[in-house]
Amino acid sequence: MFLLTYSQDILYLVLAFCVLWITVFLAWFIYYLIVTIRQFHKISQSVKKQVDQVEATITSLRQKINRSASYLSLIVDGIKKIVALTKKKQKKNRTAKETKVGQSNV
Repeated sequence: MFLLTYSQDILYLVLAFCVLWITVFLAWFIYYLIVTIRQFHKISQSVKKQVDQVEATITSLRQKINRSASYLSLIVDGIKKIVALTKKKQKKNRTAKETKVGQSNV
């Protein structure tokens, strides 16, 4: 049977018990520290993916806008030509009508 005969035995027993609890606490603390770091890493990776997606979207939109801007000048030129042709036809039709009206009055 275990007998405590000296006060030094009691001290060693208490120190061993304290070391045991400190070890358990440190193991628990390290576990939660690792879990927290892992979650932080997952969150940072998720944020990085989202930022990359936003950057890709912005780049794509910028390229589309640049392409449309180059086509826009062509479209504007085409519309100007169509308007000019329409005005010419209207002038021709007016002059033709005026000449017909002038000839029928004669």
